[in-house]
Amino acid sequence: MTEPTKRLLFLEKVTAEGTEDPLAWYGLAMEYRKLERWDEALQTFTTLRARKPDYTAMYLMCGQMLEQVGRNDEAREWLETGLAQARAKGDGHAASELESALATLAD
Repeated sequence: MTEPTKRLLFLEKVTAEGTEDPLAWYGLAMEYRKLERWDEALQTFTTLRARKPDYTAMYLMCGQMLEQVGRNDEAREWLETGLAQARAKGDGHAASELESALATLAD
């Protein structure tokens, strides 16, 4: 079994058991994204968003993924929400990255 497969199976198991660790959910979403399993990635990002809405890293990654697959309206919503969350937390670095992503997002 390859290392990425092991990582995916581990993250699927941990999240299926209901972990509250946002890093496990984020990691699973990123694994799905890497494998181009877009719907599963979006579903996992959405679950993480419901559980931990102030986990700002997910907004940029999900927004970029949605832009990559041509879903720009959804991407904009994720990026704008992430920007609001980053500003609310006082996370200038995340806010700057989200602003840059929004500025380059096609209409």
